[in-house]
Amino acid sequence: MKHWFPRILIGLFVILLILLAGGYLYMLPVFKVATGYTAKVICSNHYLTGQSVDTAMAELPDNPLVPFLRVRLDETRREVSATLWGWAAKQRAIYRPGLGCTLLAGKGPFETRAPDLPPLAPVDPNQPWPYGEAVSYEPNPALEAVLDDAFAEPDPTHPQRRTRAIVIVKDGHIIAERYAEGYGPDTPFLGWSMTKSVTHALLGVLVQTGVLQGDLEIHQPAPVPEWASPDDPRHTITIDQLMRMSSGLAFNEDYGDLRTGVTQMLYNTSDMGAYAASMPLAAPPDTVWNYSSGTANILSRIIRHVIGGDVQTYWAFPRQALFNRIGMSSAVLEPDASGTFVGSSYMYATARDWARFGLLYLQDGVWNGQRILPEGWVDYARTPTSPSQGQYGALWWLNRGVGEHKEWEGVPNDAYAAEGHDGQYVVVIPSRNMVIVRLGVSRHGAWDQAAFLREVLALYPPGG
Repeated sequence: MKHWFPRILIGLFVILLILLAGGYLYMLPVFKVATGYTAKVICSNHYLTGQSVDTAMAELPDNPLVPFLRVRLDETRREVSATLWGWAAKQRAIYRPGLGCTLLAGKGPFETRAPDLPPLAPVDPNQPWPYGEAVSYEPNPALEAVLDDAFAEPDPTHPQRRTRAIVIVKDGHIIAERYAEGYGPDTPFLGWSMTKSVTHALLGVLVQTGVLQGDLEIHQPAPVPEWASPDDPRHTITIDQLMRMSSGLAFNEDYGDLRTGVTQMLYNTSDMGAYAASMPLAAPPDTVWNYSSGTANILSRIIRHVIGGDVQTYWAFPRQALFNRIGMSSAVLEPDASGTFVGSSYMYATARDWARFGLLYLQDGVWNGQRILPEGWVDYARTPTSPSQGQYGALWWLNRGVGEHKEWEGVPNDAYAAEGHDGQYVVVIPSRNMVIVRLGVSRHGAWDQAAFLREVLALYPPGG
């Protein structure tokens, strides 16, 4: 008995190690999402908005893994790394001026060259907004009271509303603007999925300039290498269907499960467009509506493909084609590790610049007398996608649904919006000639966008 006992212990120990190693490998994709999200968000918030690591850590979403996260900031290399328990599932994000932060996730290869970008065009601080930065308005006491409520925390000991910025534009002028303490007109804010609507604008510029041949090309099979064969069931998917989230591709947008398509794509993949393009067809195109960040990243990769040339040409495109033309001097689109912009989720801009973007759409794609987007492109964005029941157009949310499909009860049907995670909104309301921007870090239902819009609009009735 004494002879065999040590061997039994050793055997049990080996089995335990095997089980632990197997469990770790099984959970590694989940762990990588937790560390990848942490490294990426903290890198961007630190280098683009000036947040401290501690402040950024305090705003991480609730997750059982958060207490075990460890973050290291390397200012010399402009790099943020994150691990679990100080050693496991390491992920790192690098900062490059003009491109923001890139998460070096997945197997690579990684595109880490320094960008050679045209400068963002400066905006005259003395010229009135939107063509300059000078803002002057007579405060409306009733509207100021609405803003007081929008920034108030129902439970100050456990803040969840966390409104950071509001800008309200009427008749082309800012009529109200407010920021939380520590934030201001120069603070860039992450738009999350509002970036999808920017992707719509970039595609529009390509149509306007003839790089994409308008309706003819967006309704033809999308130029996606993985679907090139006529025998591939995805071969007939069009750019239009990708913009409308009606492609039929299988994609799970559940952020609560760290194994889903969206979380693995954003935080454990080097080429997000390729990852999304690898998804199988779950339904015939144009028969179902399935909100998908994956399709937005396929579109971003298509933009890169049709522009062609060196990656530097592609990186310069948003500045030259859009940002500099409408005075978005703060805008930063961030690429994935392959060098393709994350067209689903990663653009930073100030609240005033987000308002400029909304104003471009309110003005039918025309800026200071110059047509930026092709005629009809804005109407195309707000034309309902049939399977969406009036909720969605082309990379823009609509307010044209009925019942449970209505985005905001009591708000005009012609309202449409760029929307993002944690309560980011650029709402365009043509019937009131208004753009309303709200930015924050709101969770657990702490922000009621419909109620806020109703309160603001009650002060500015039609014809008022």
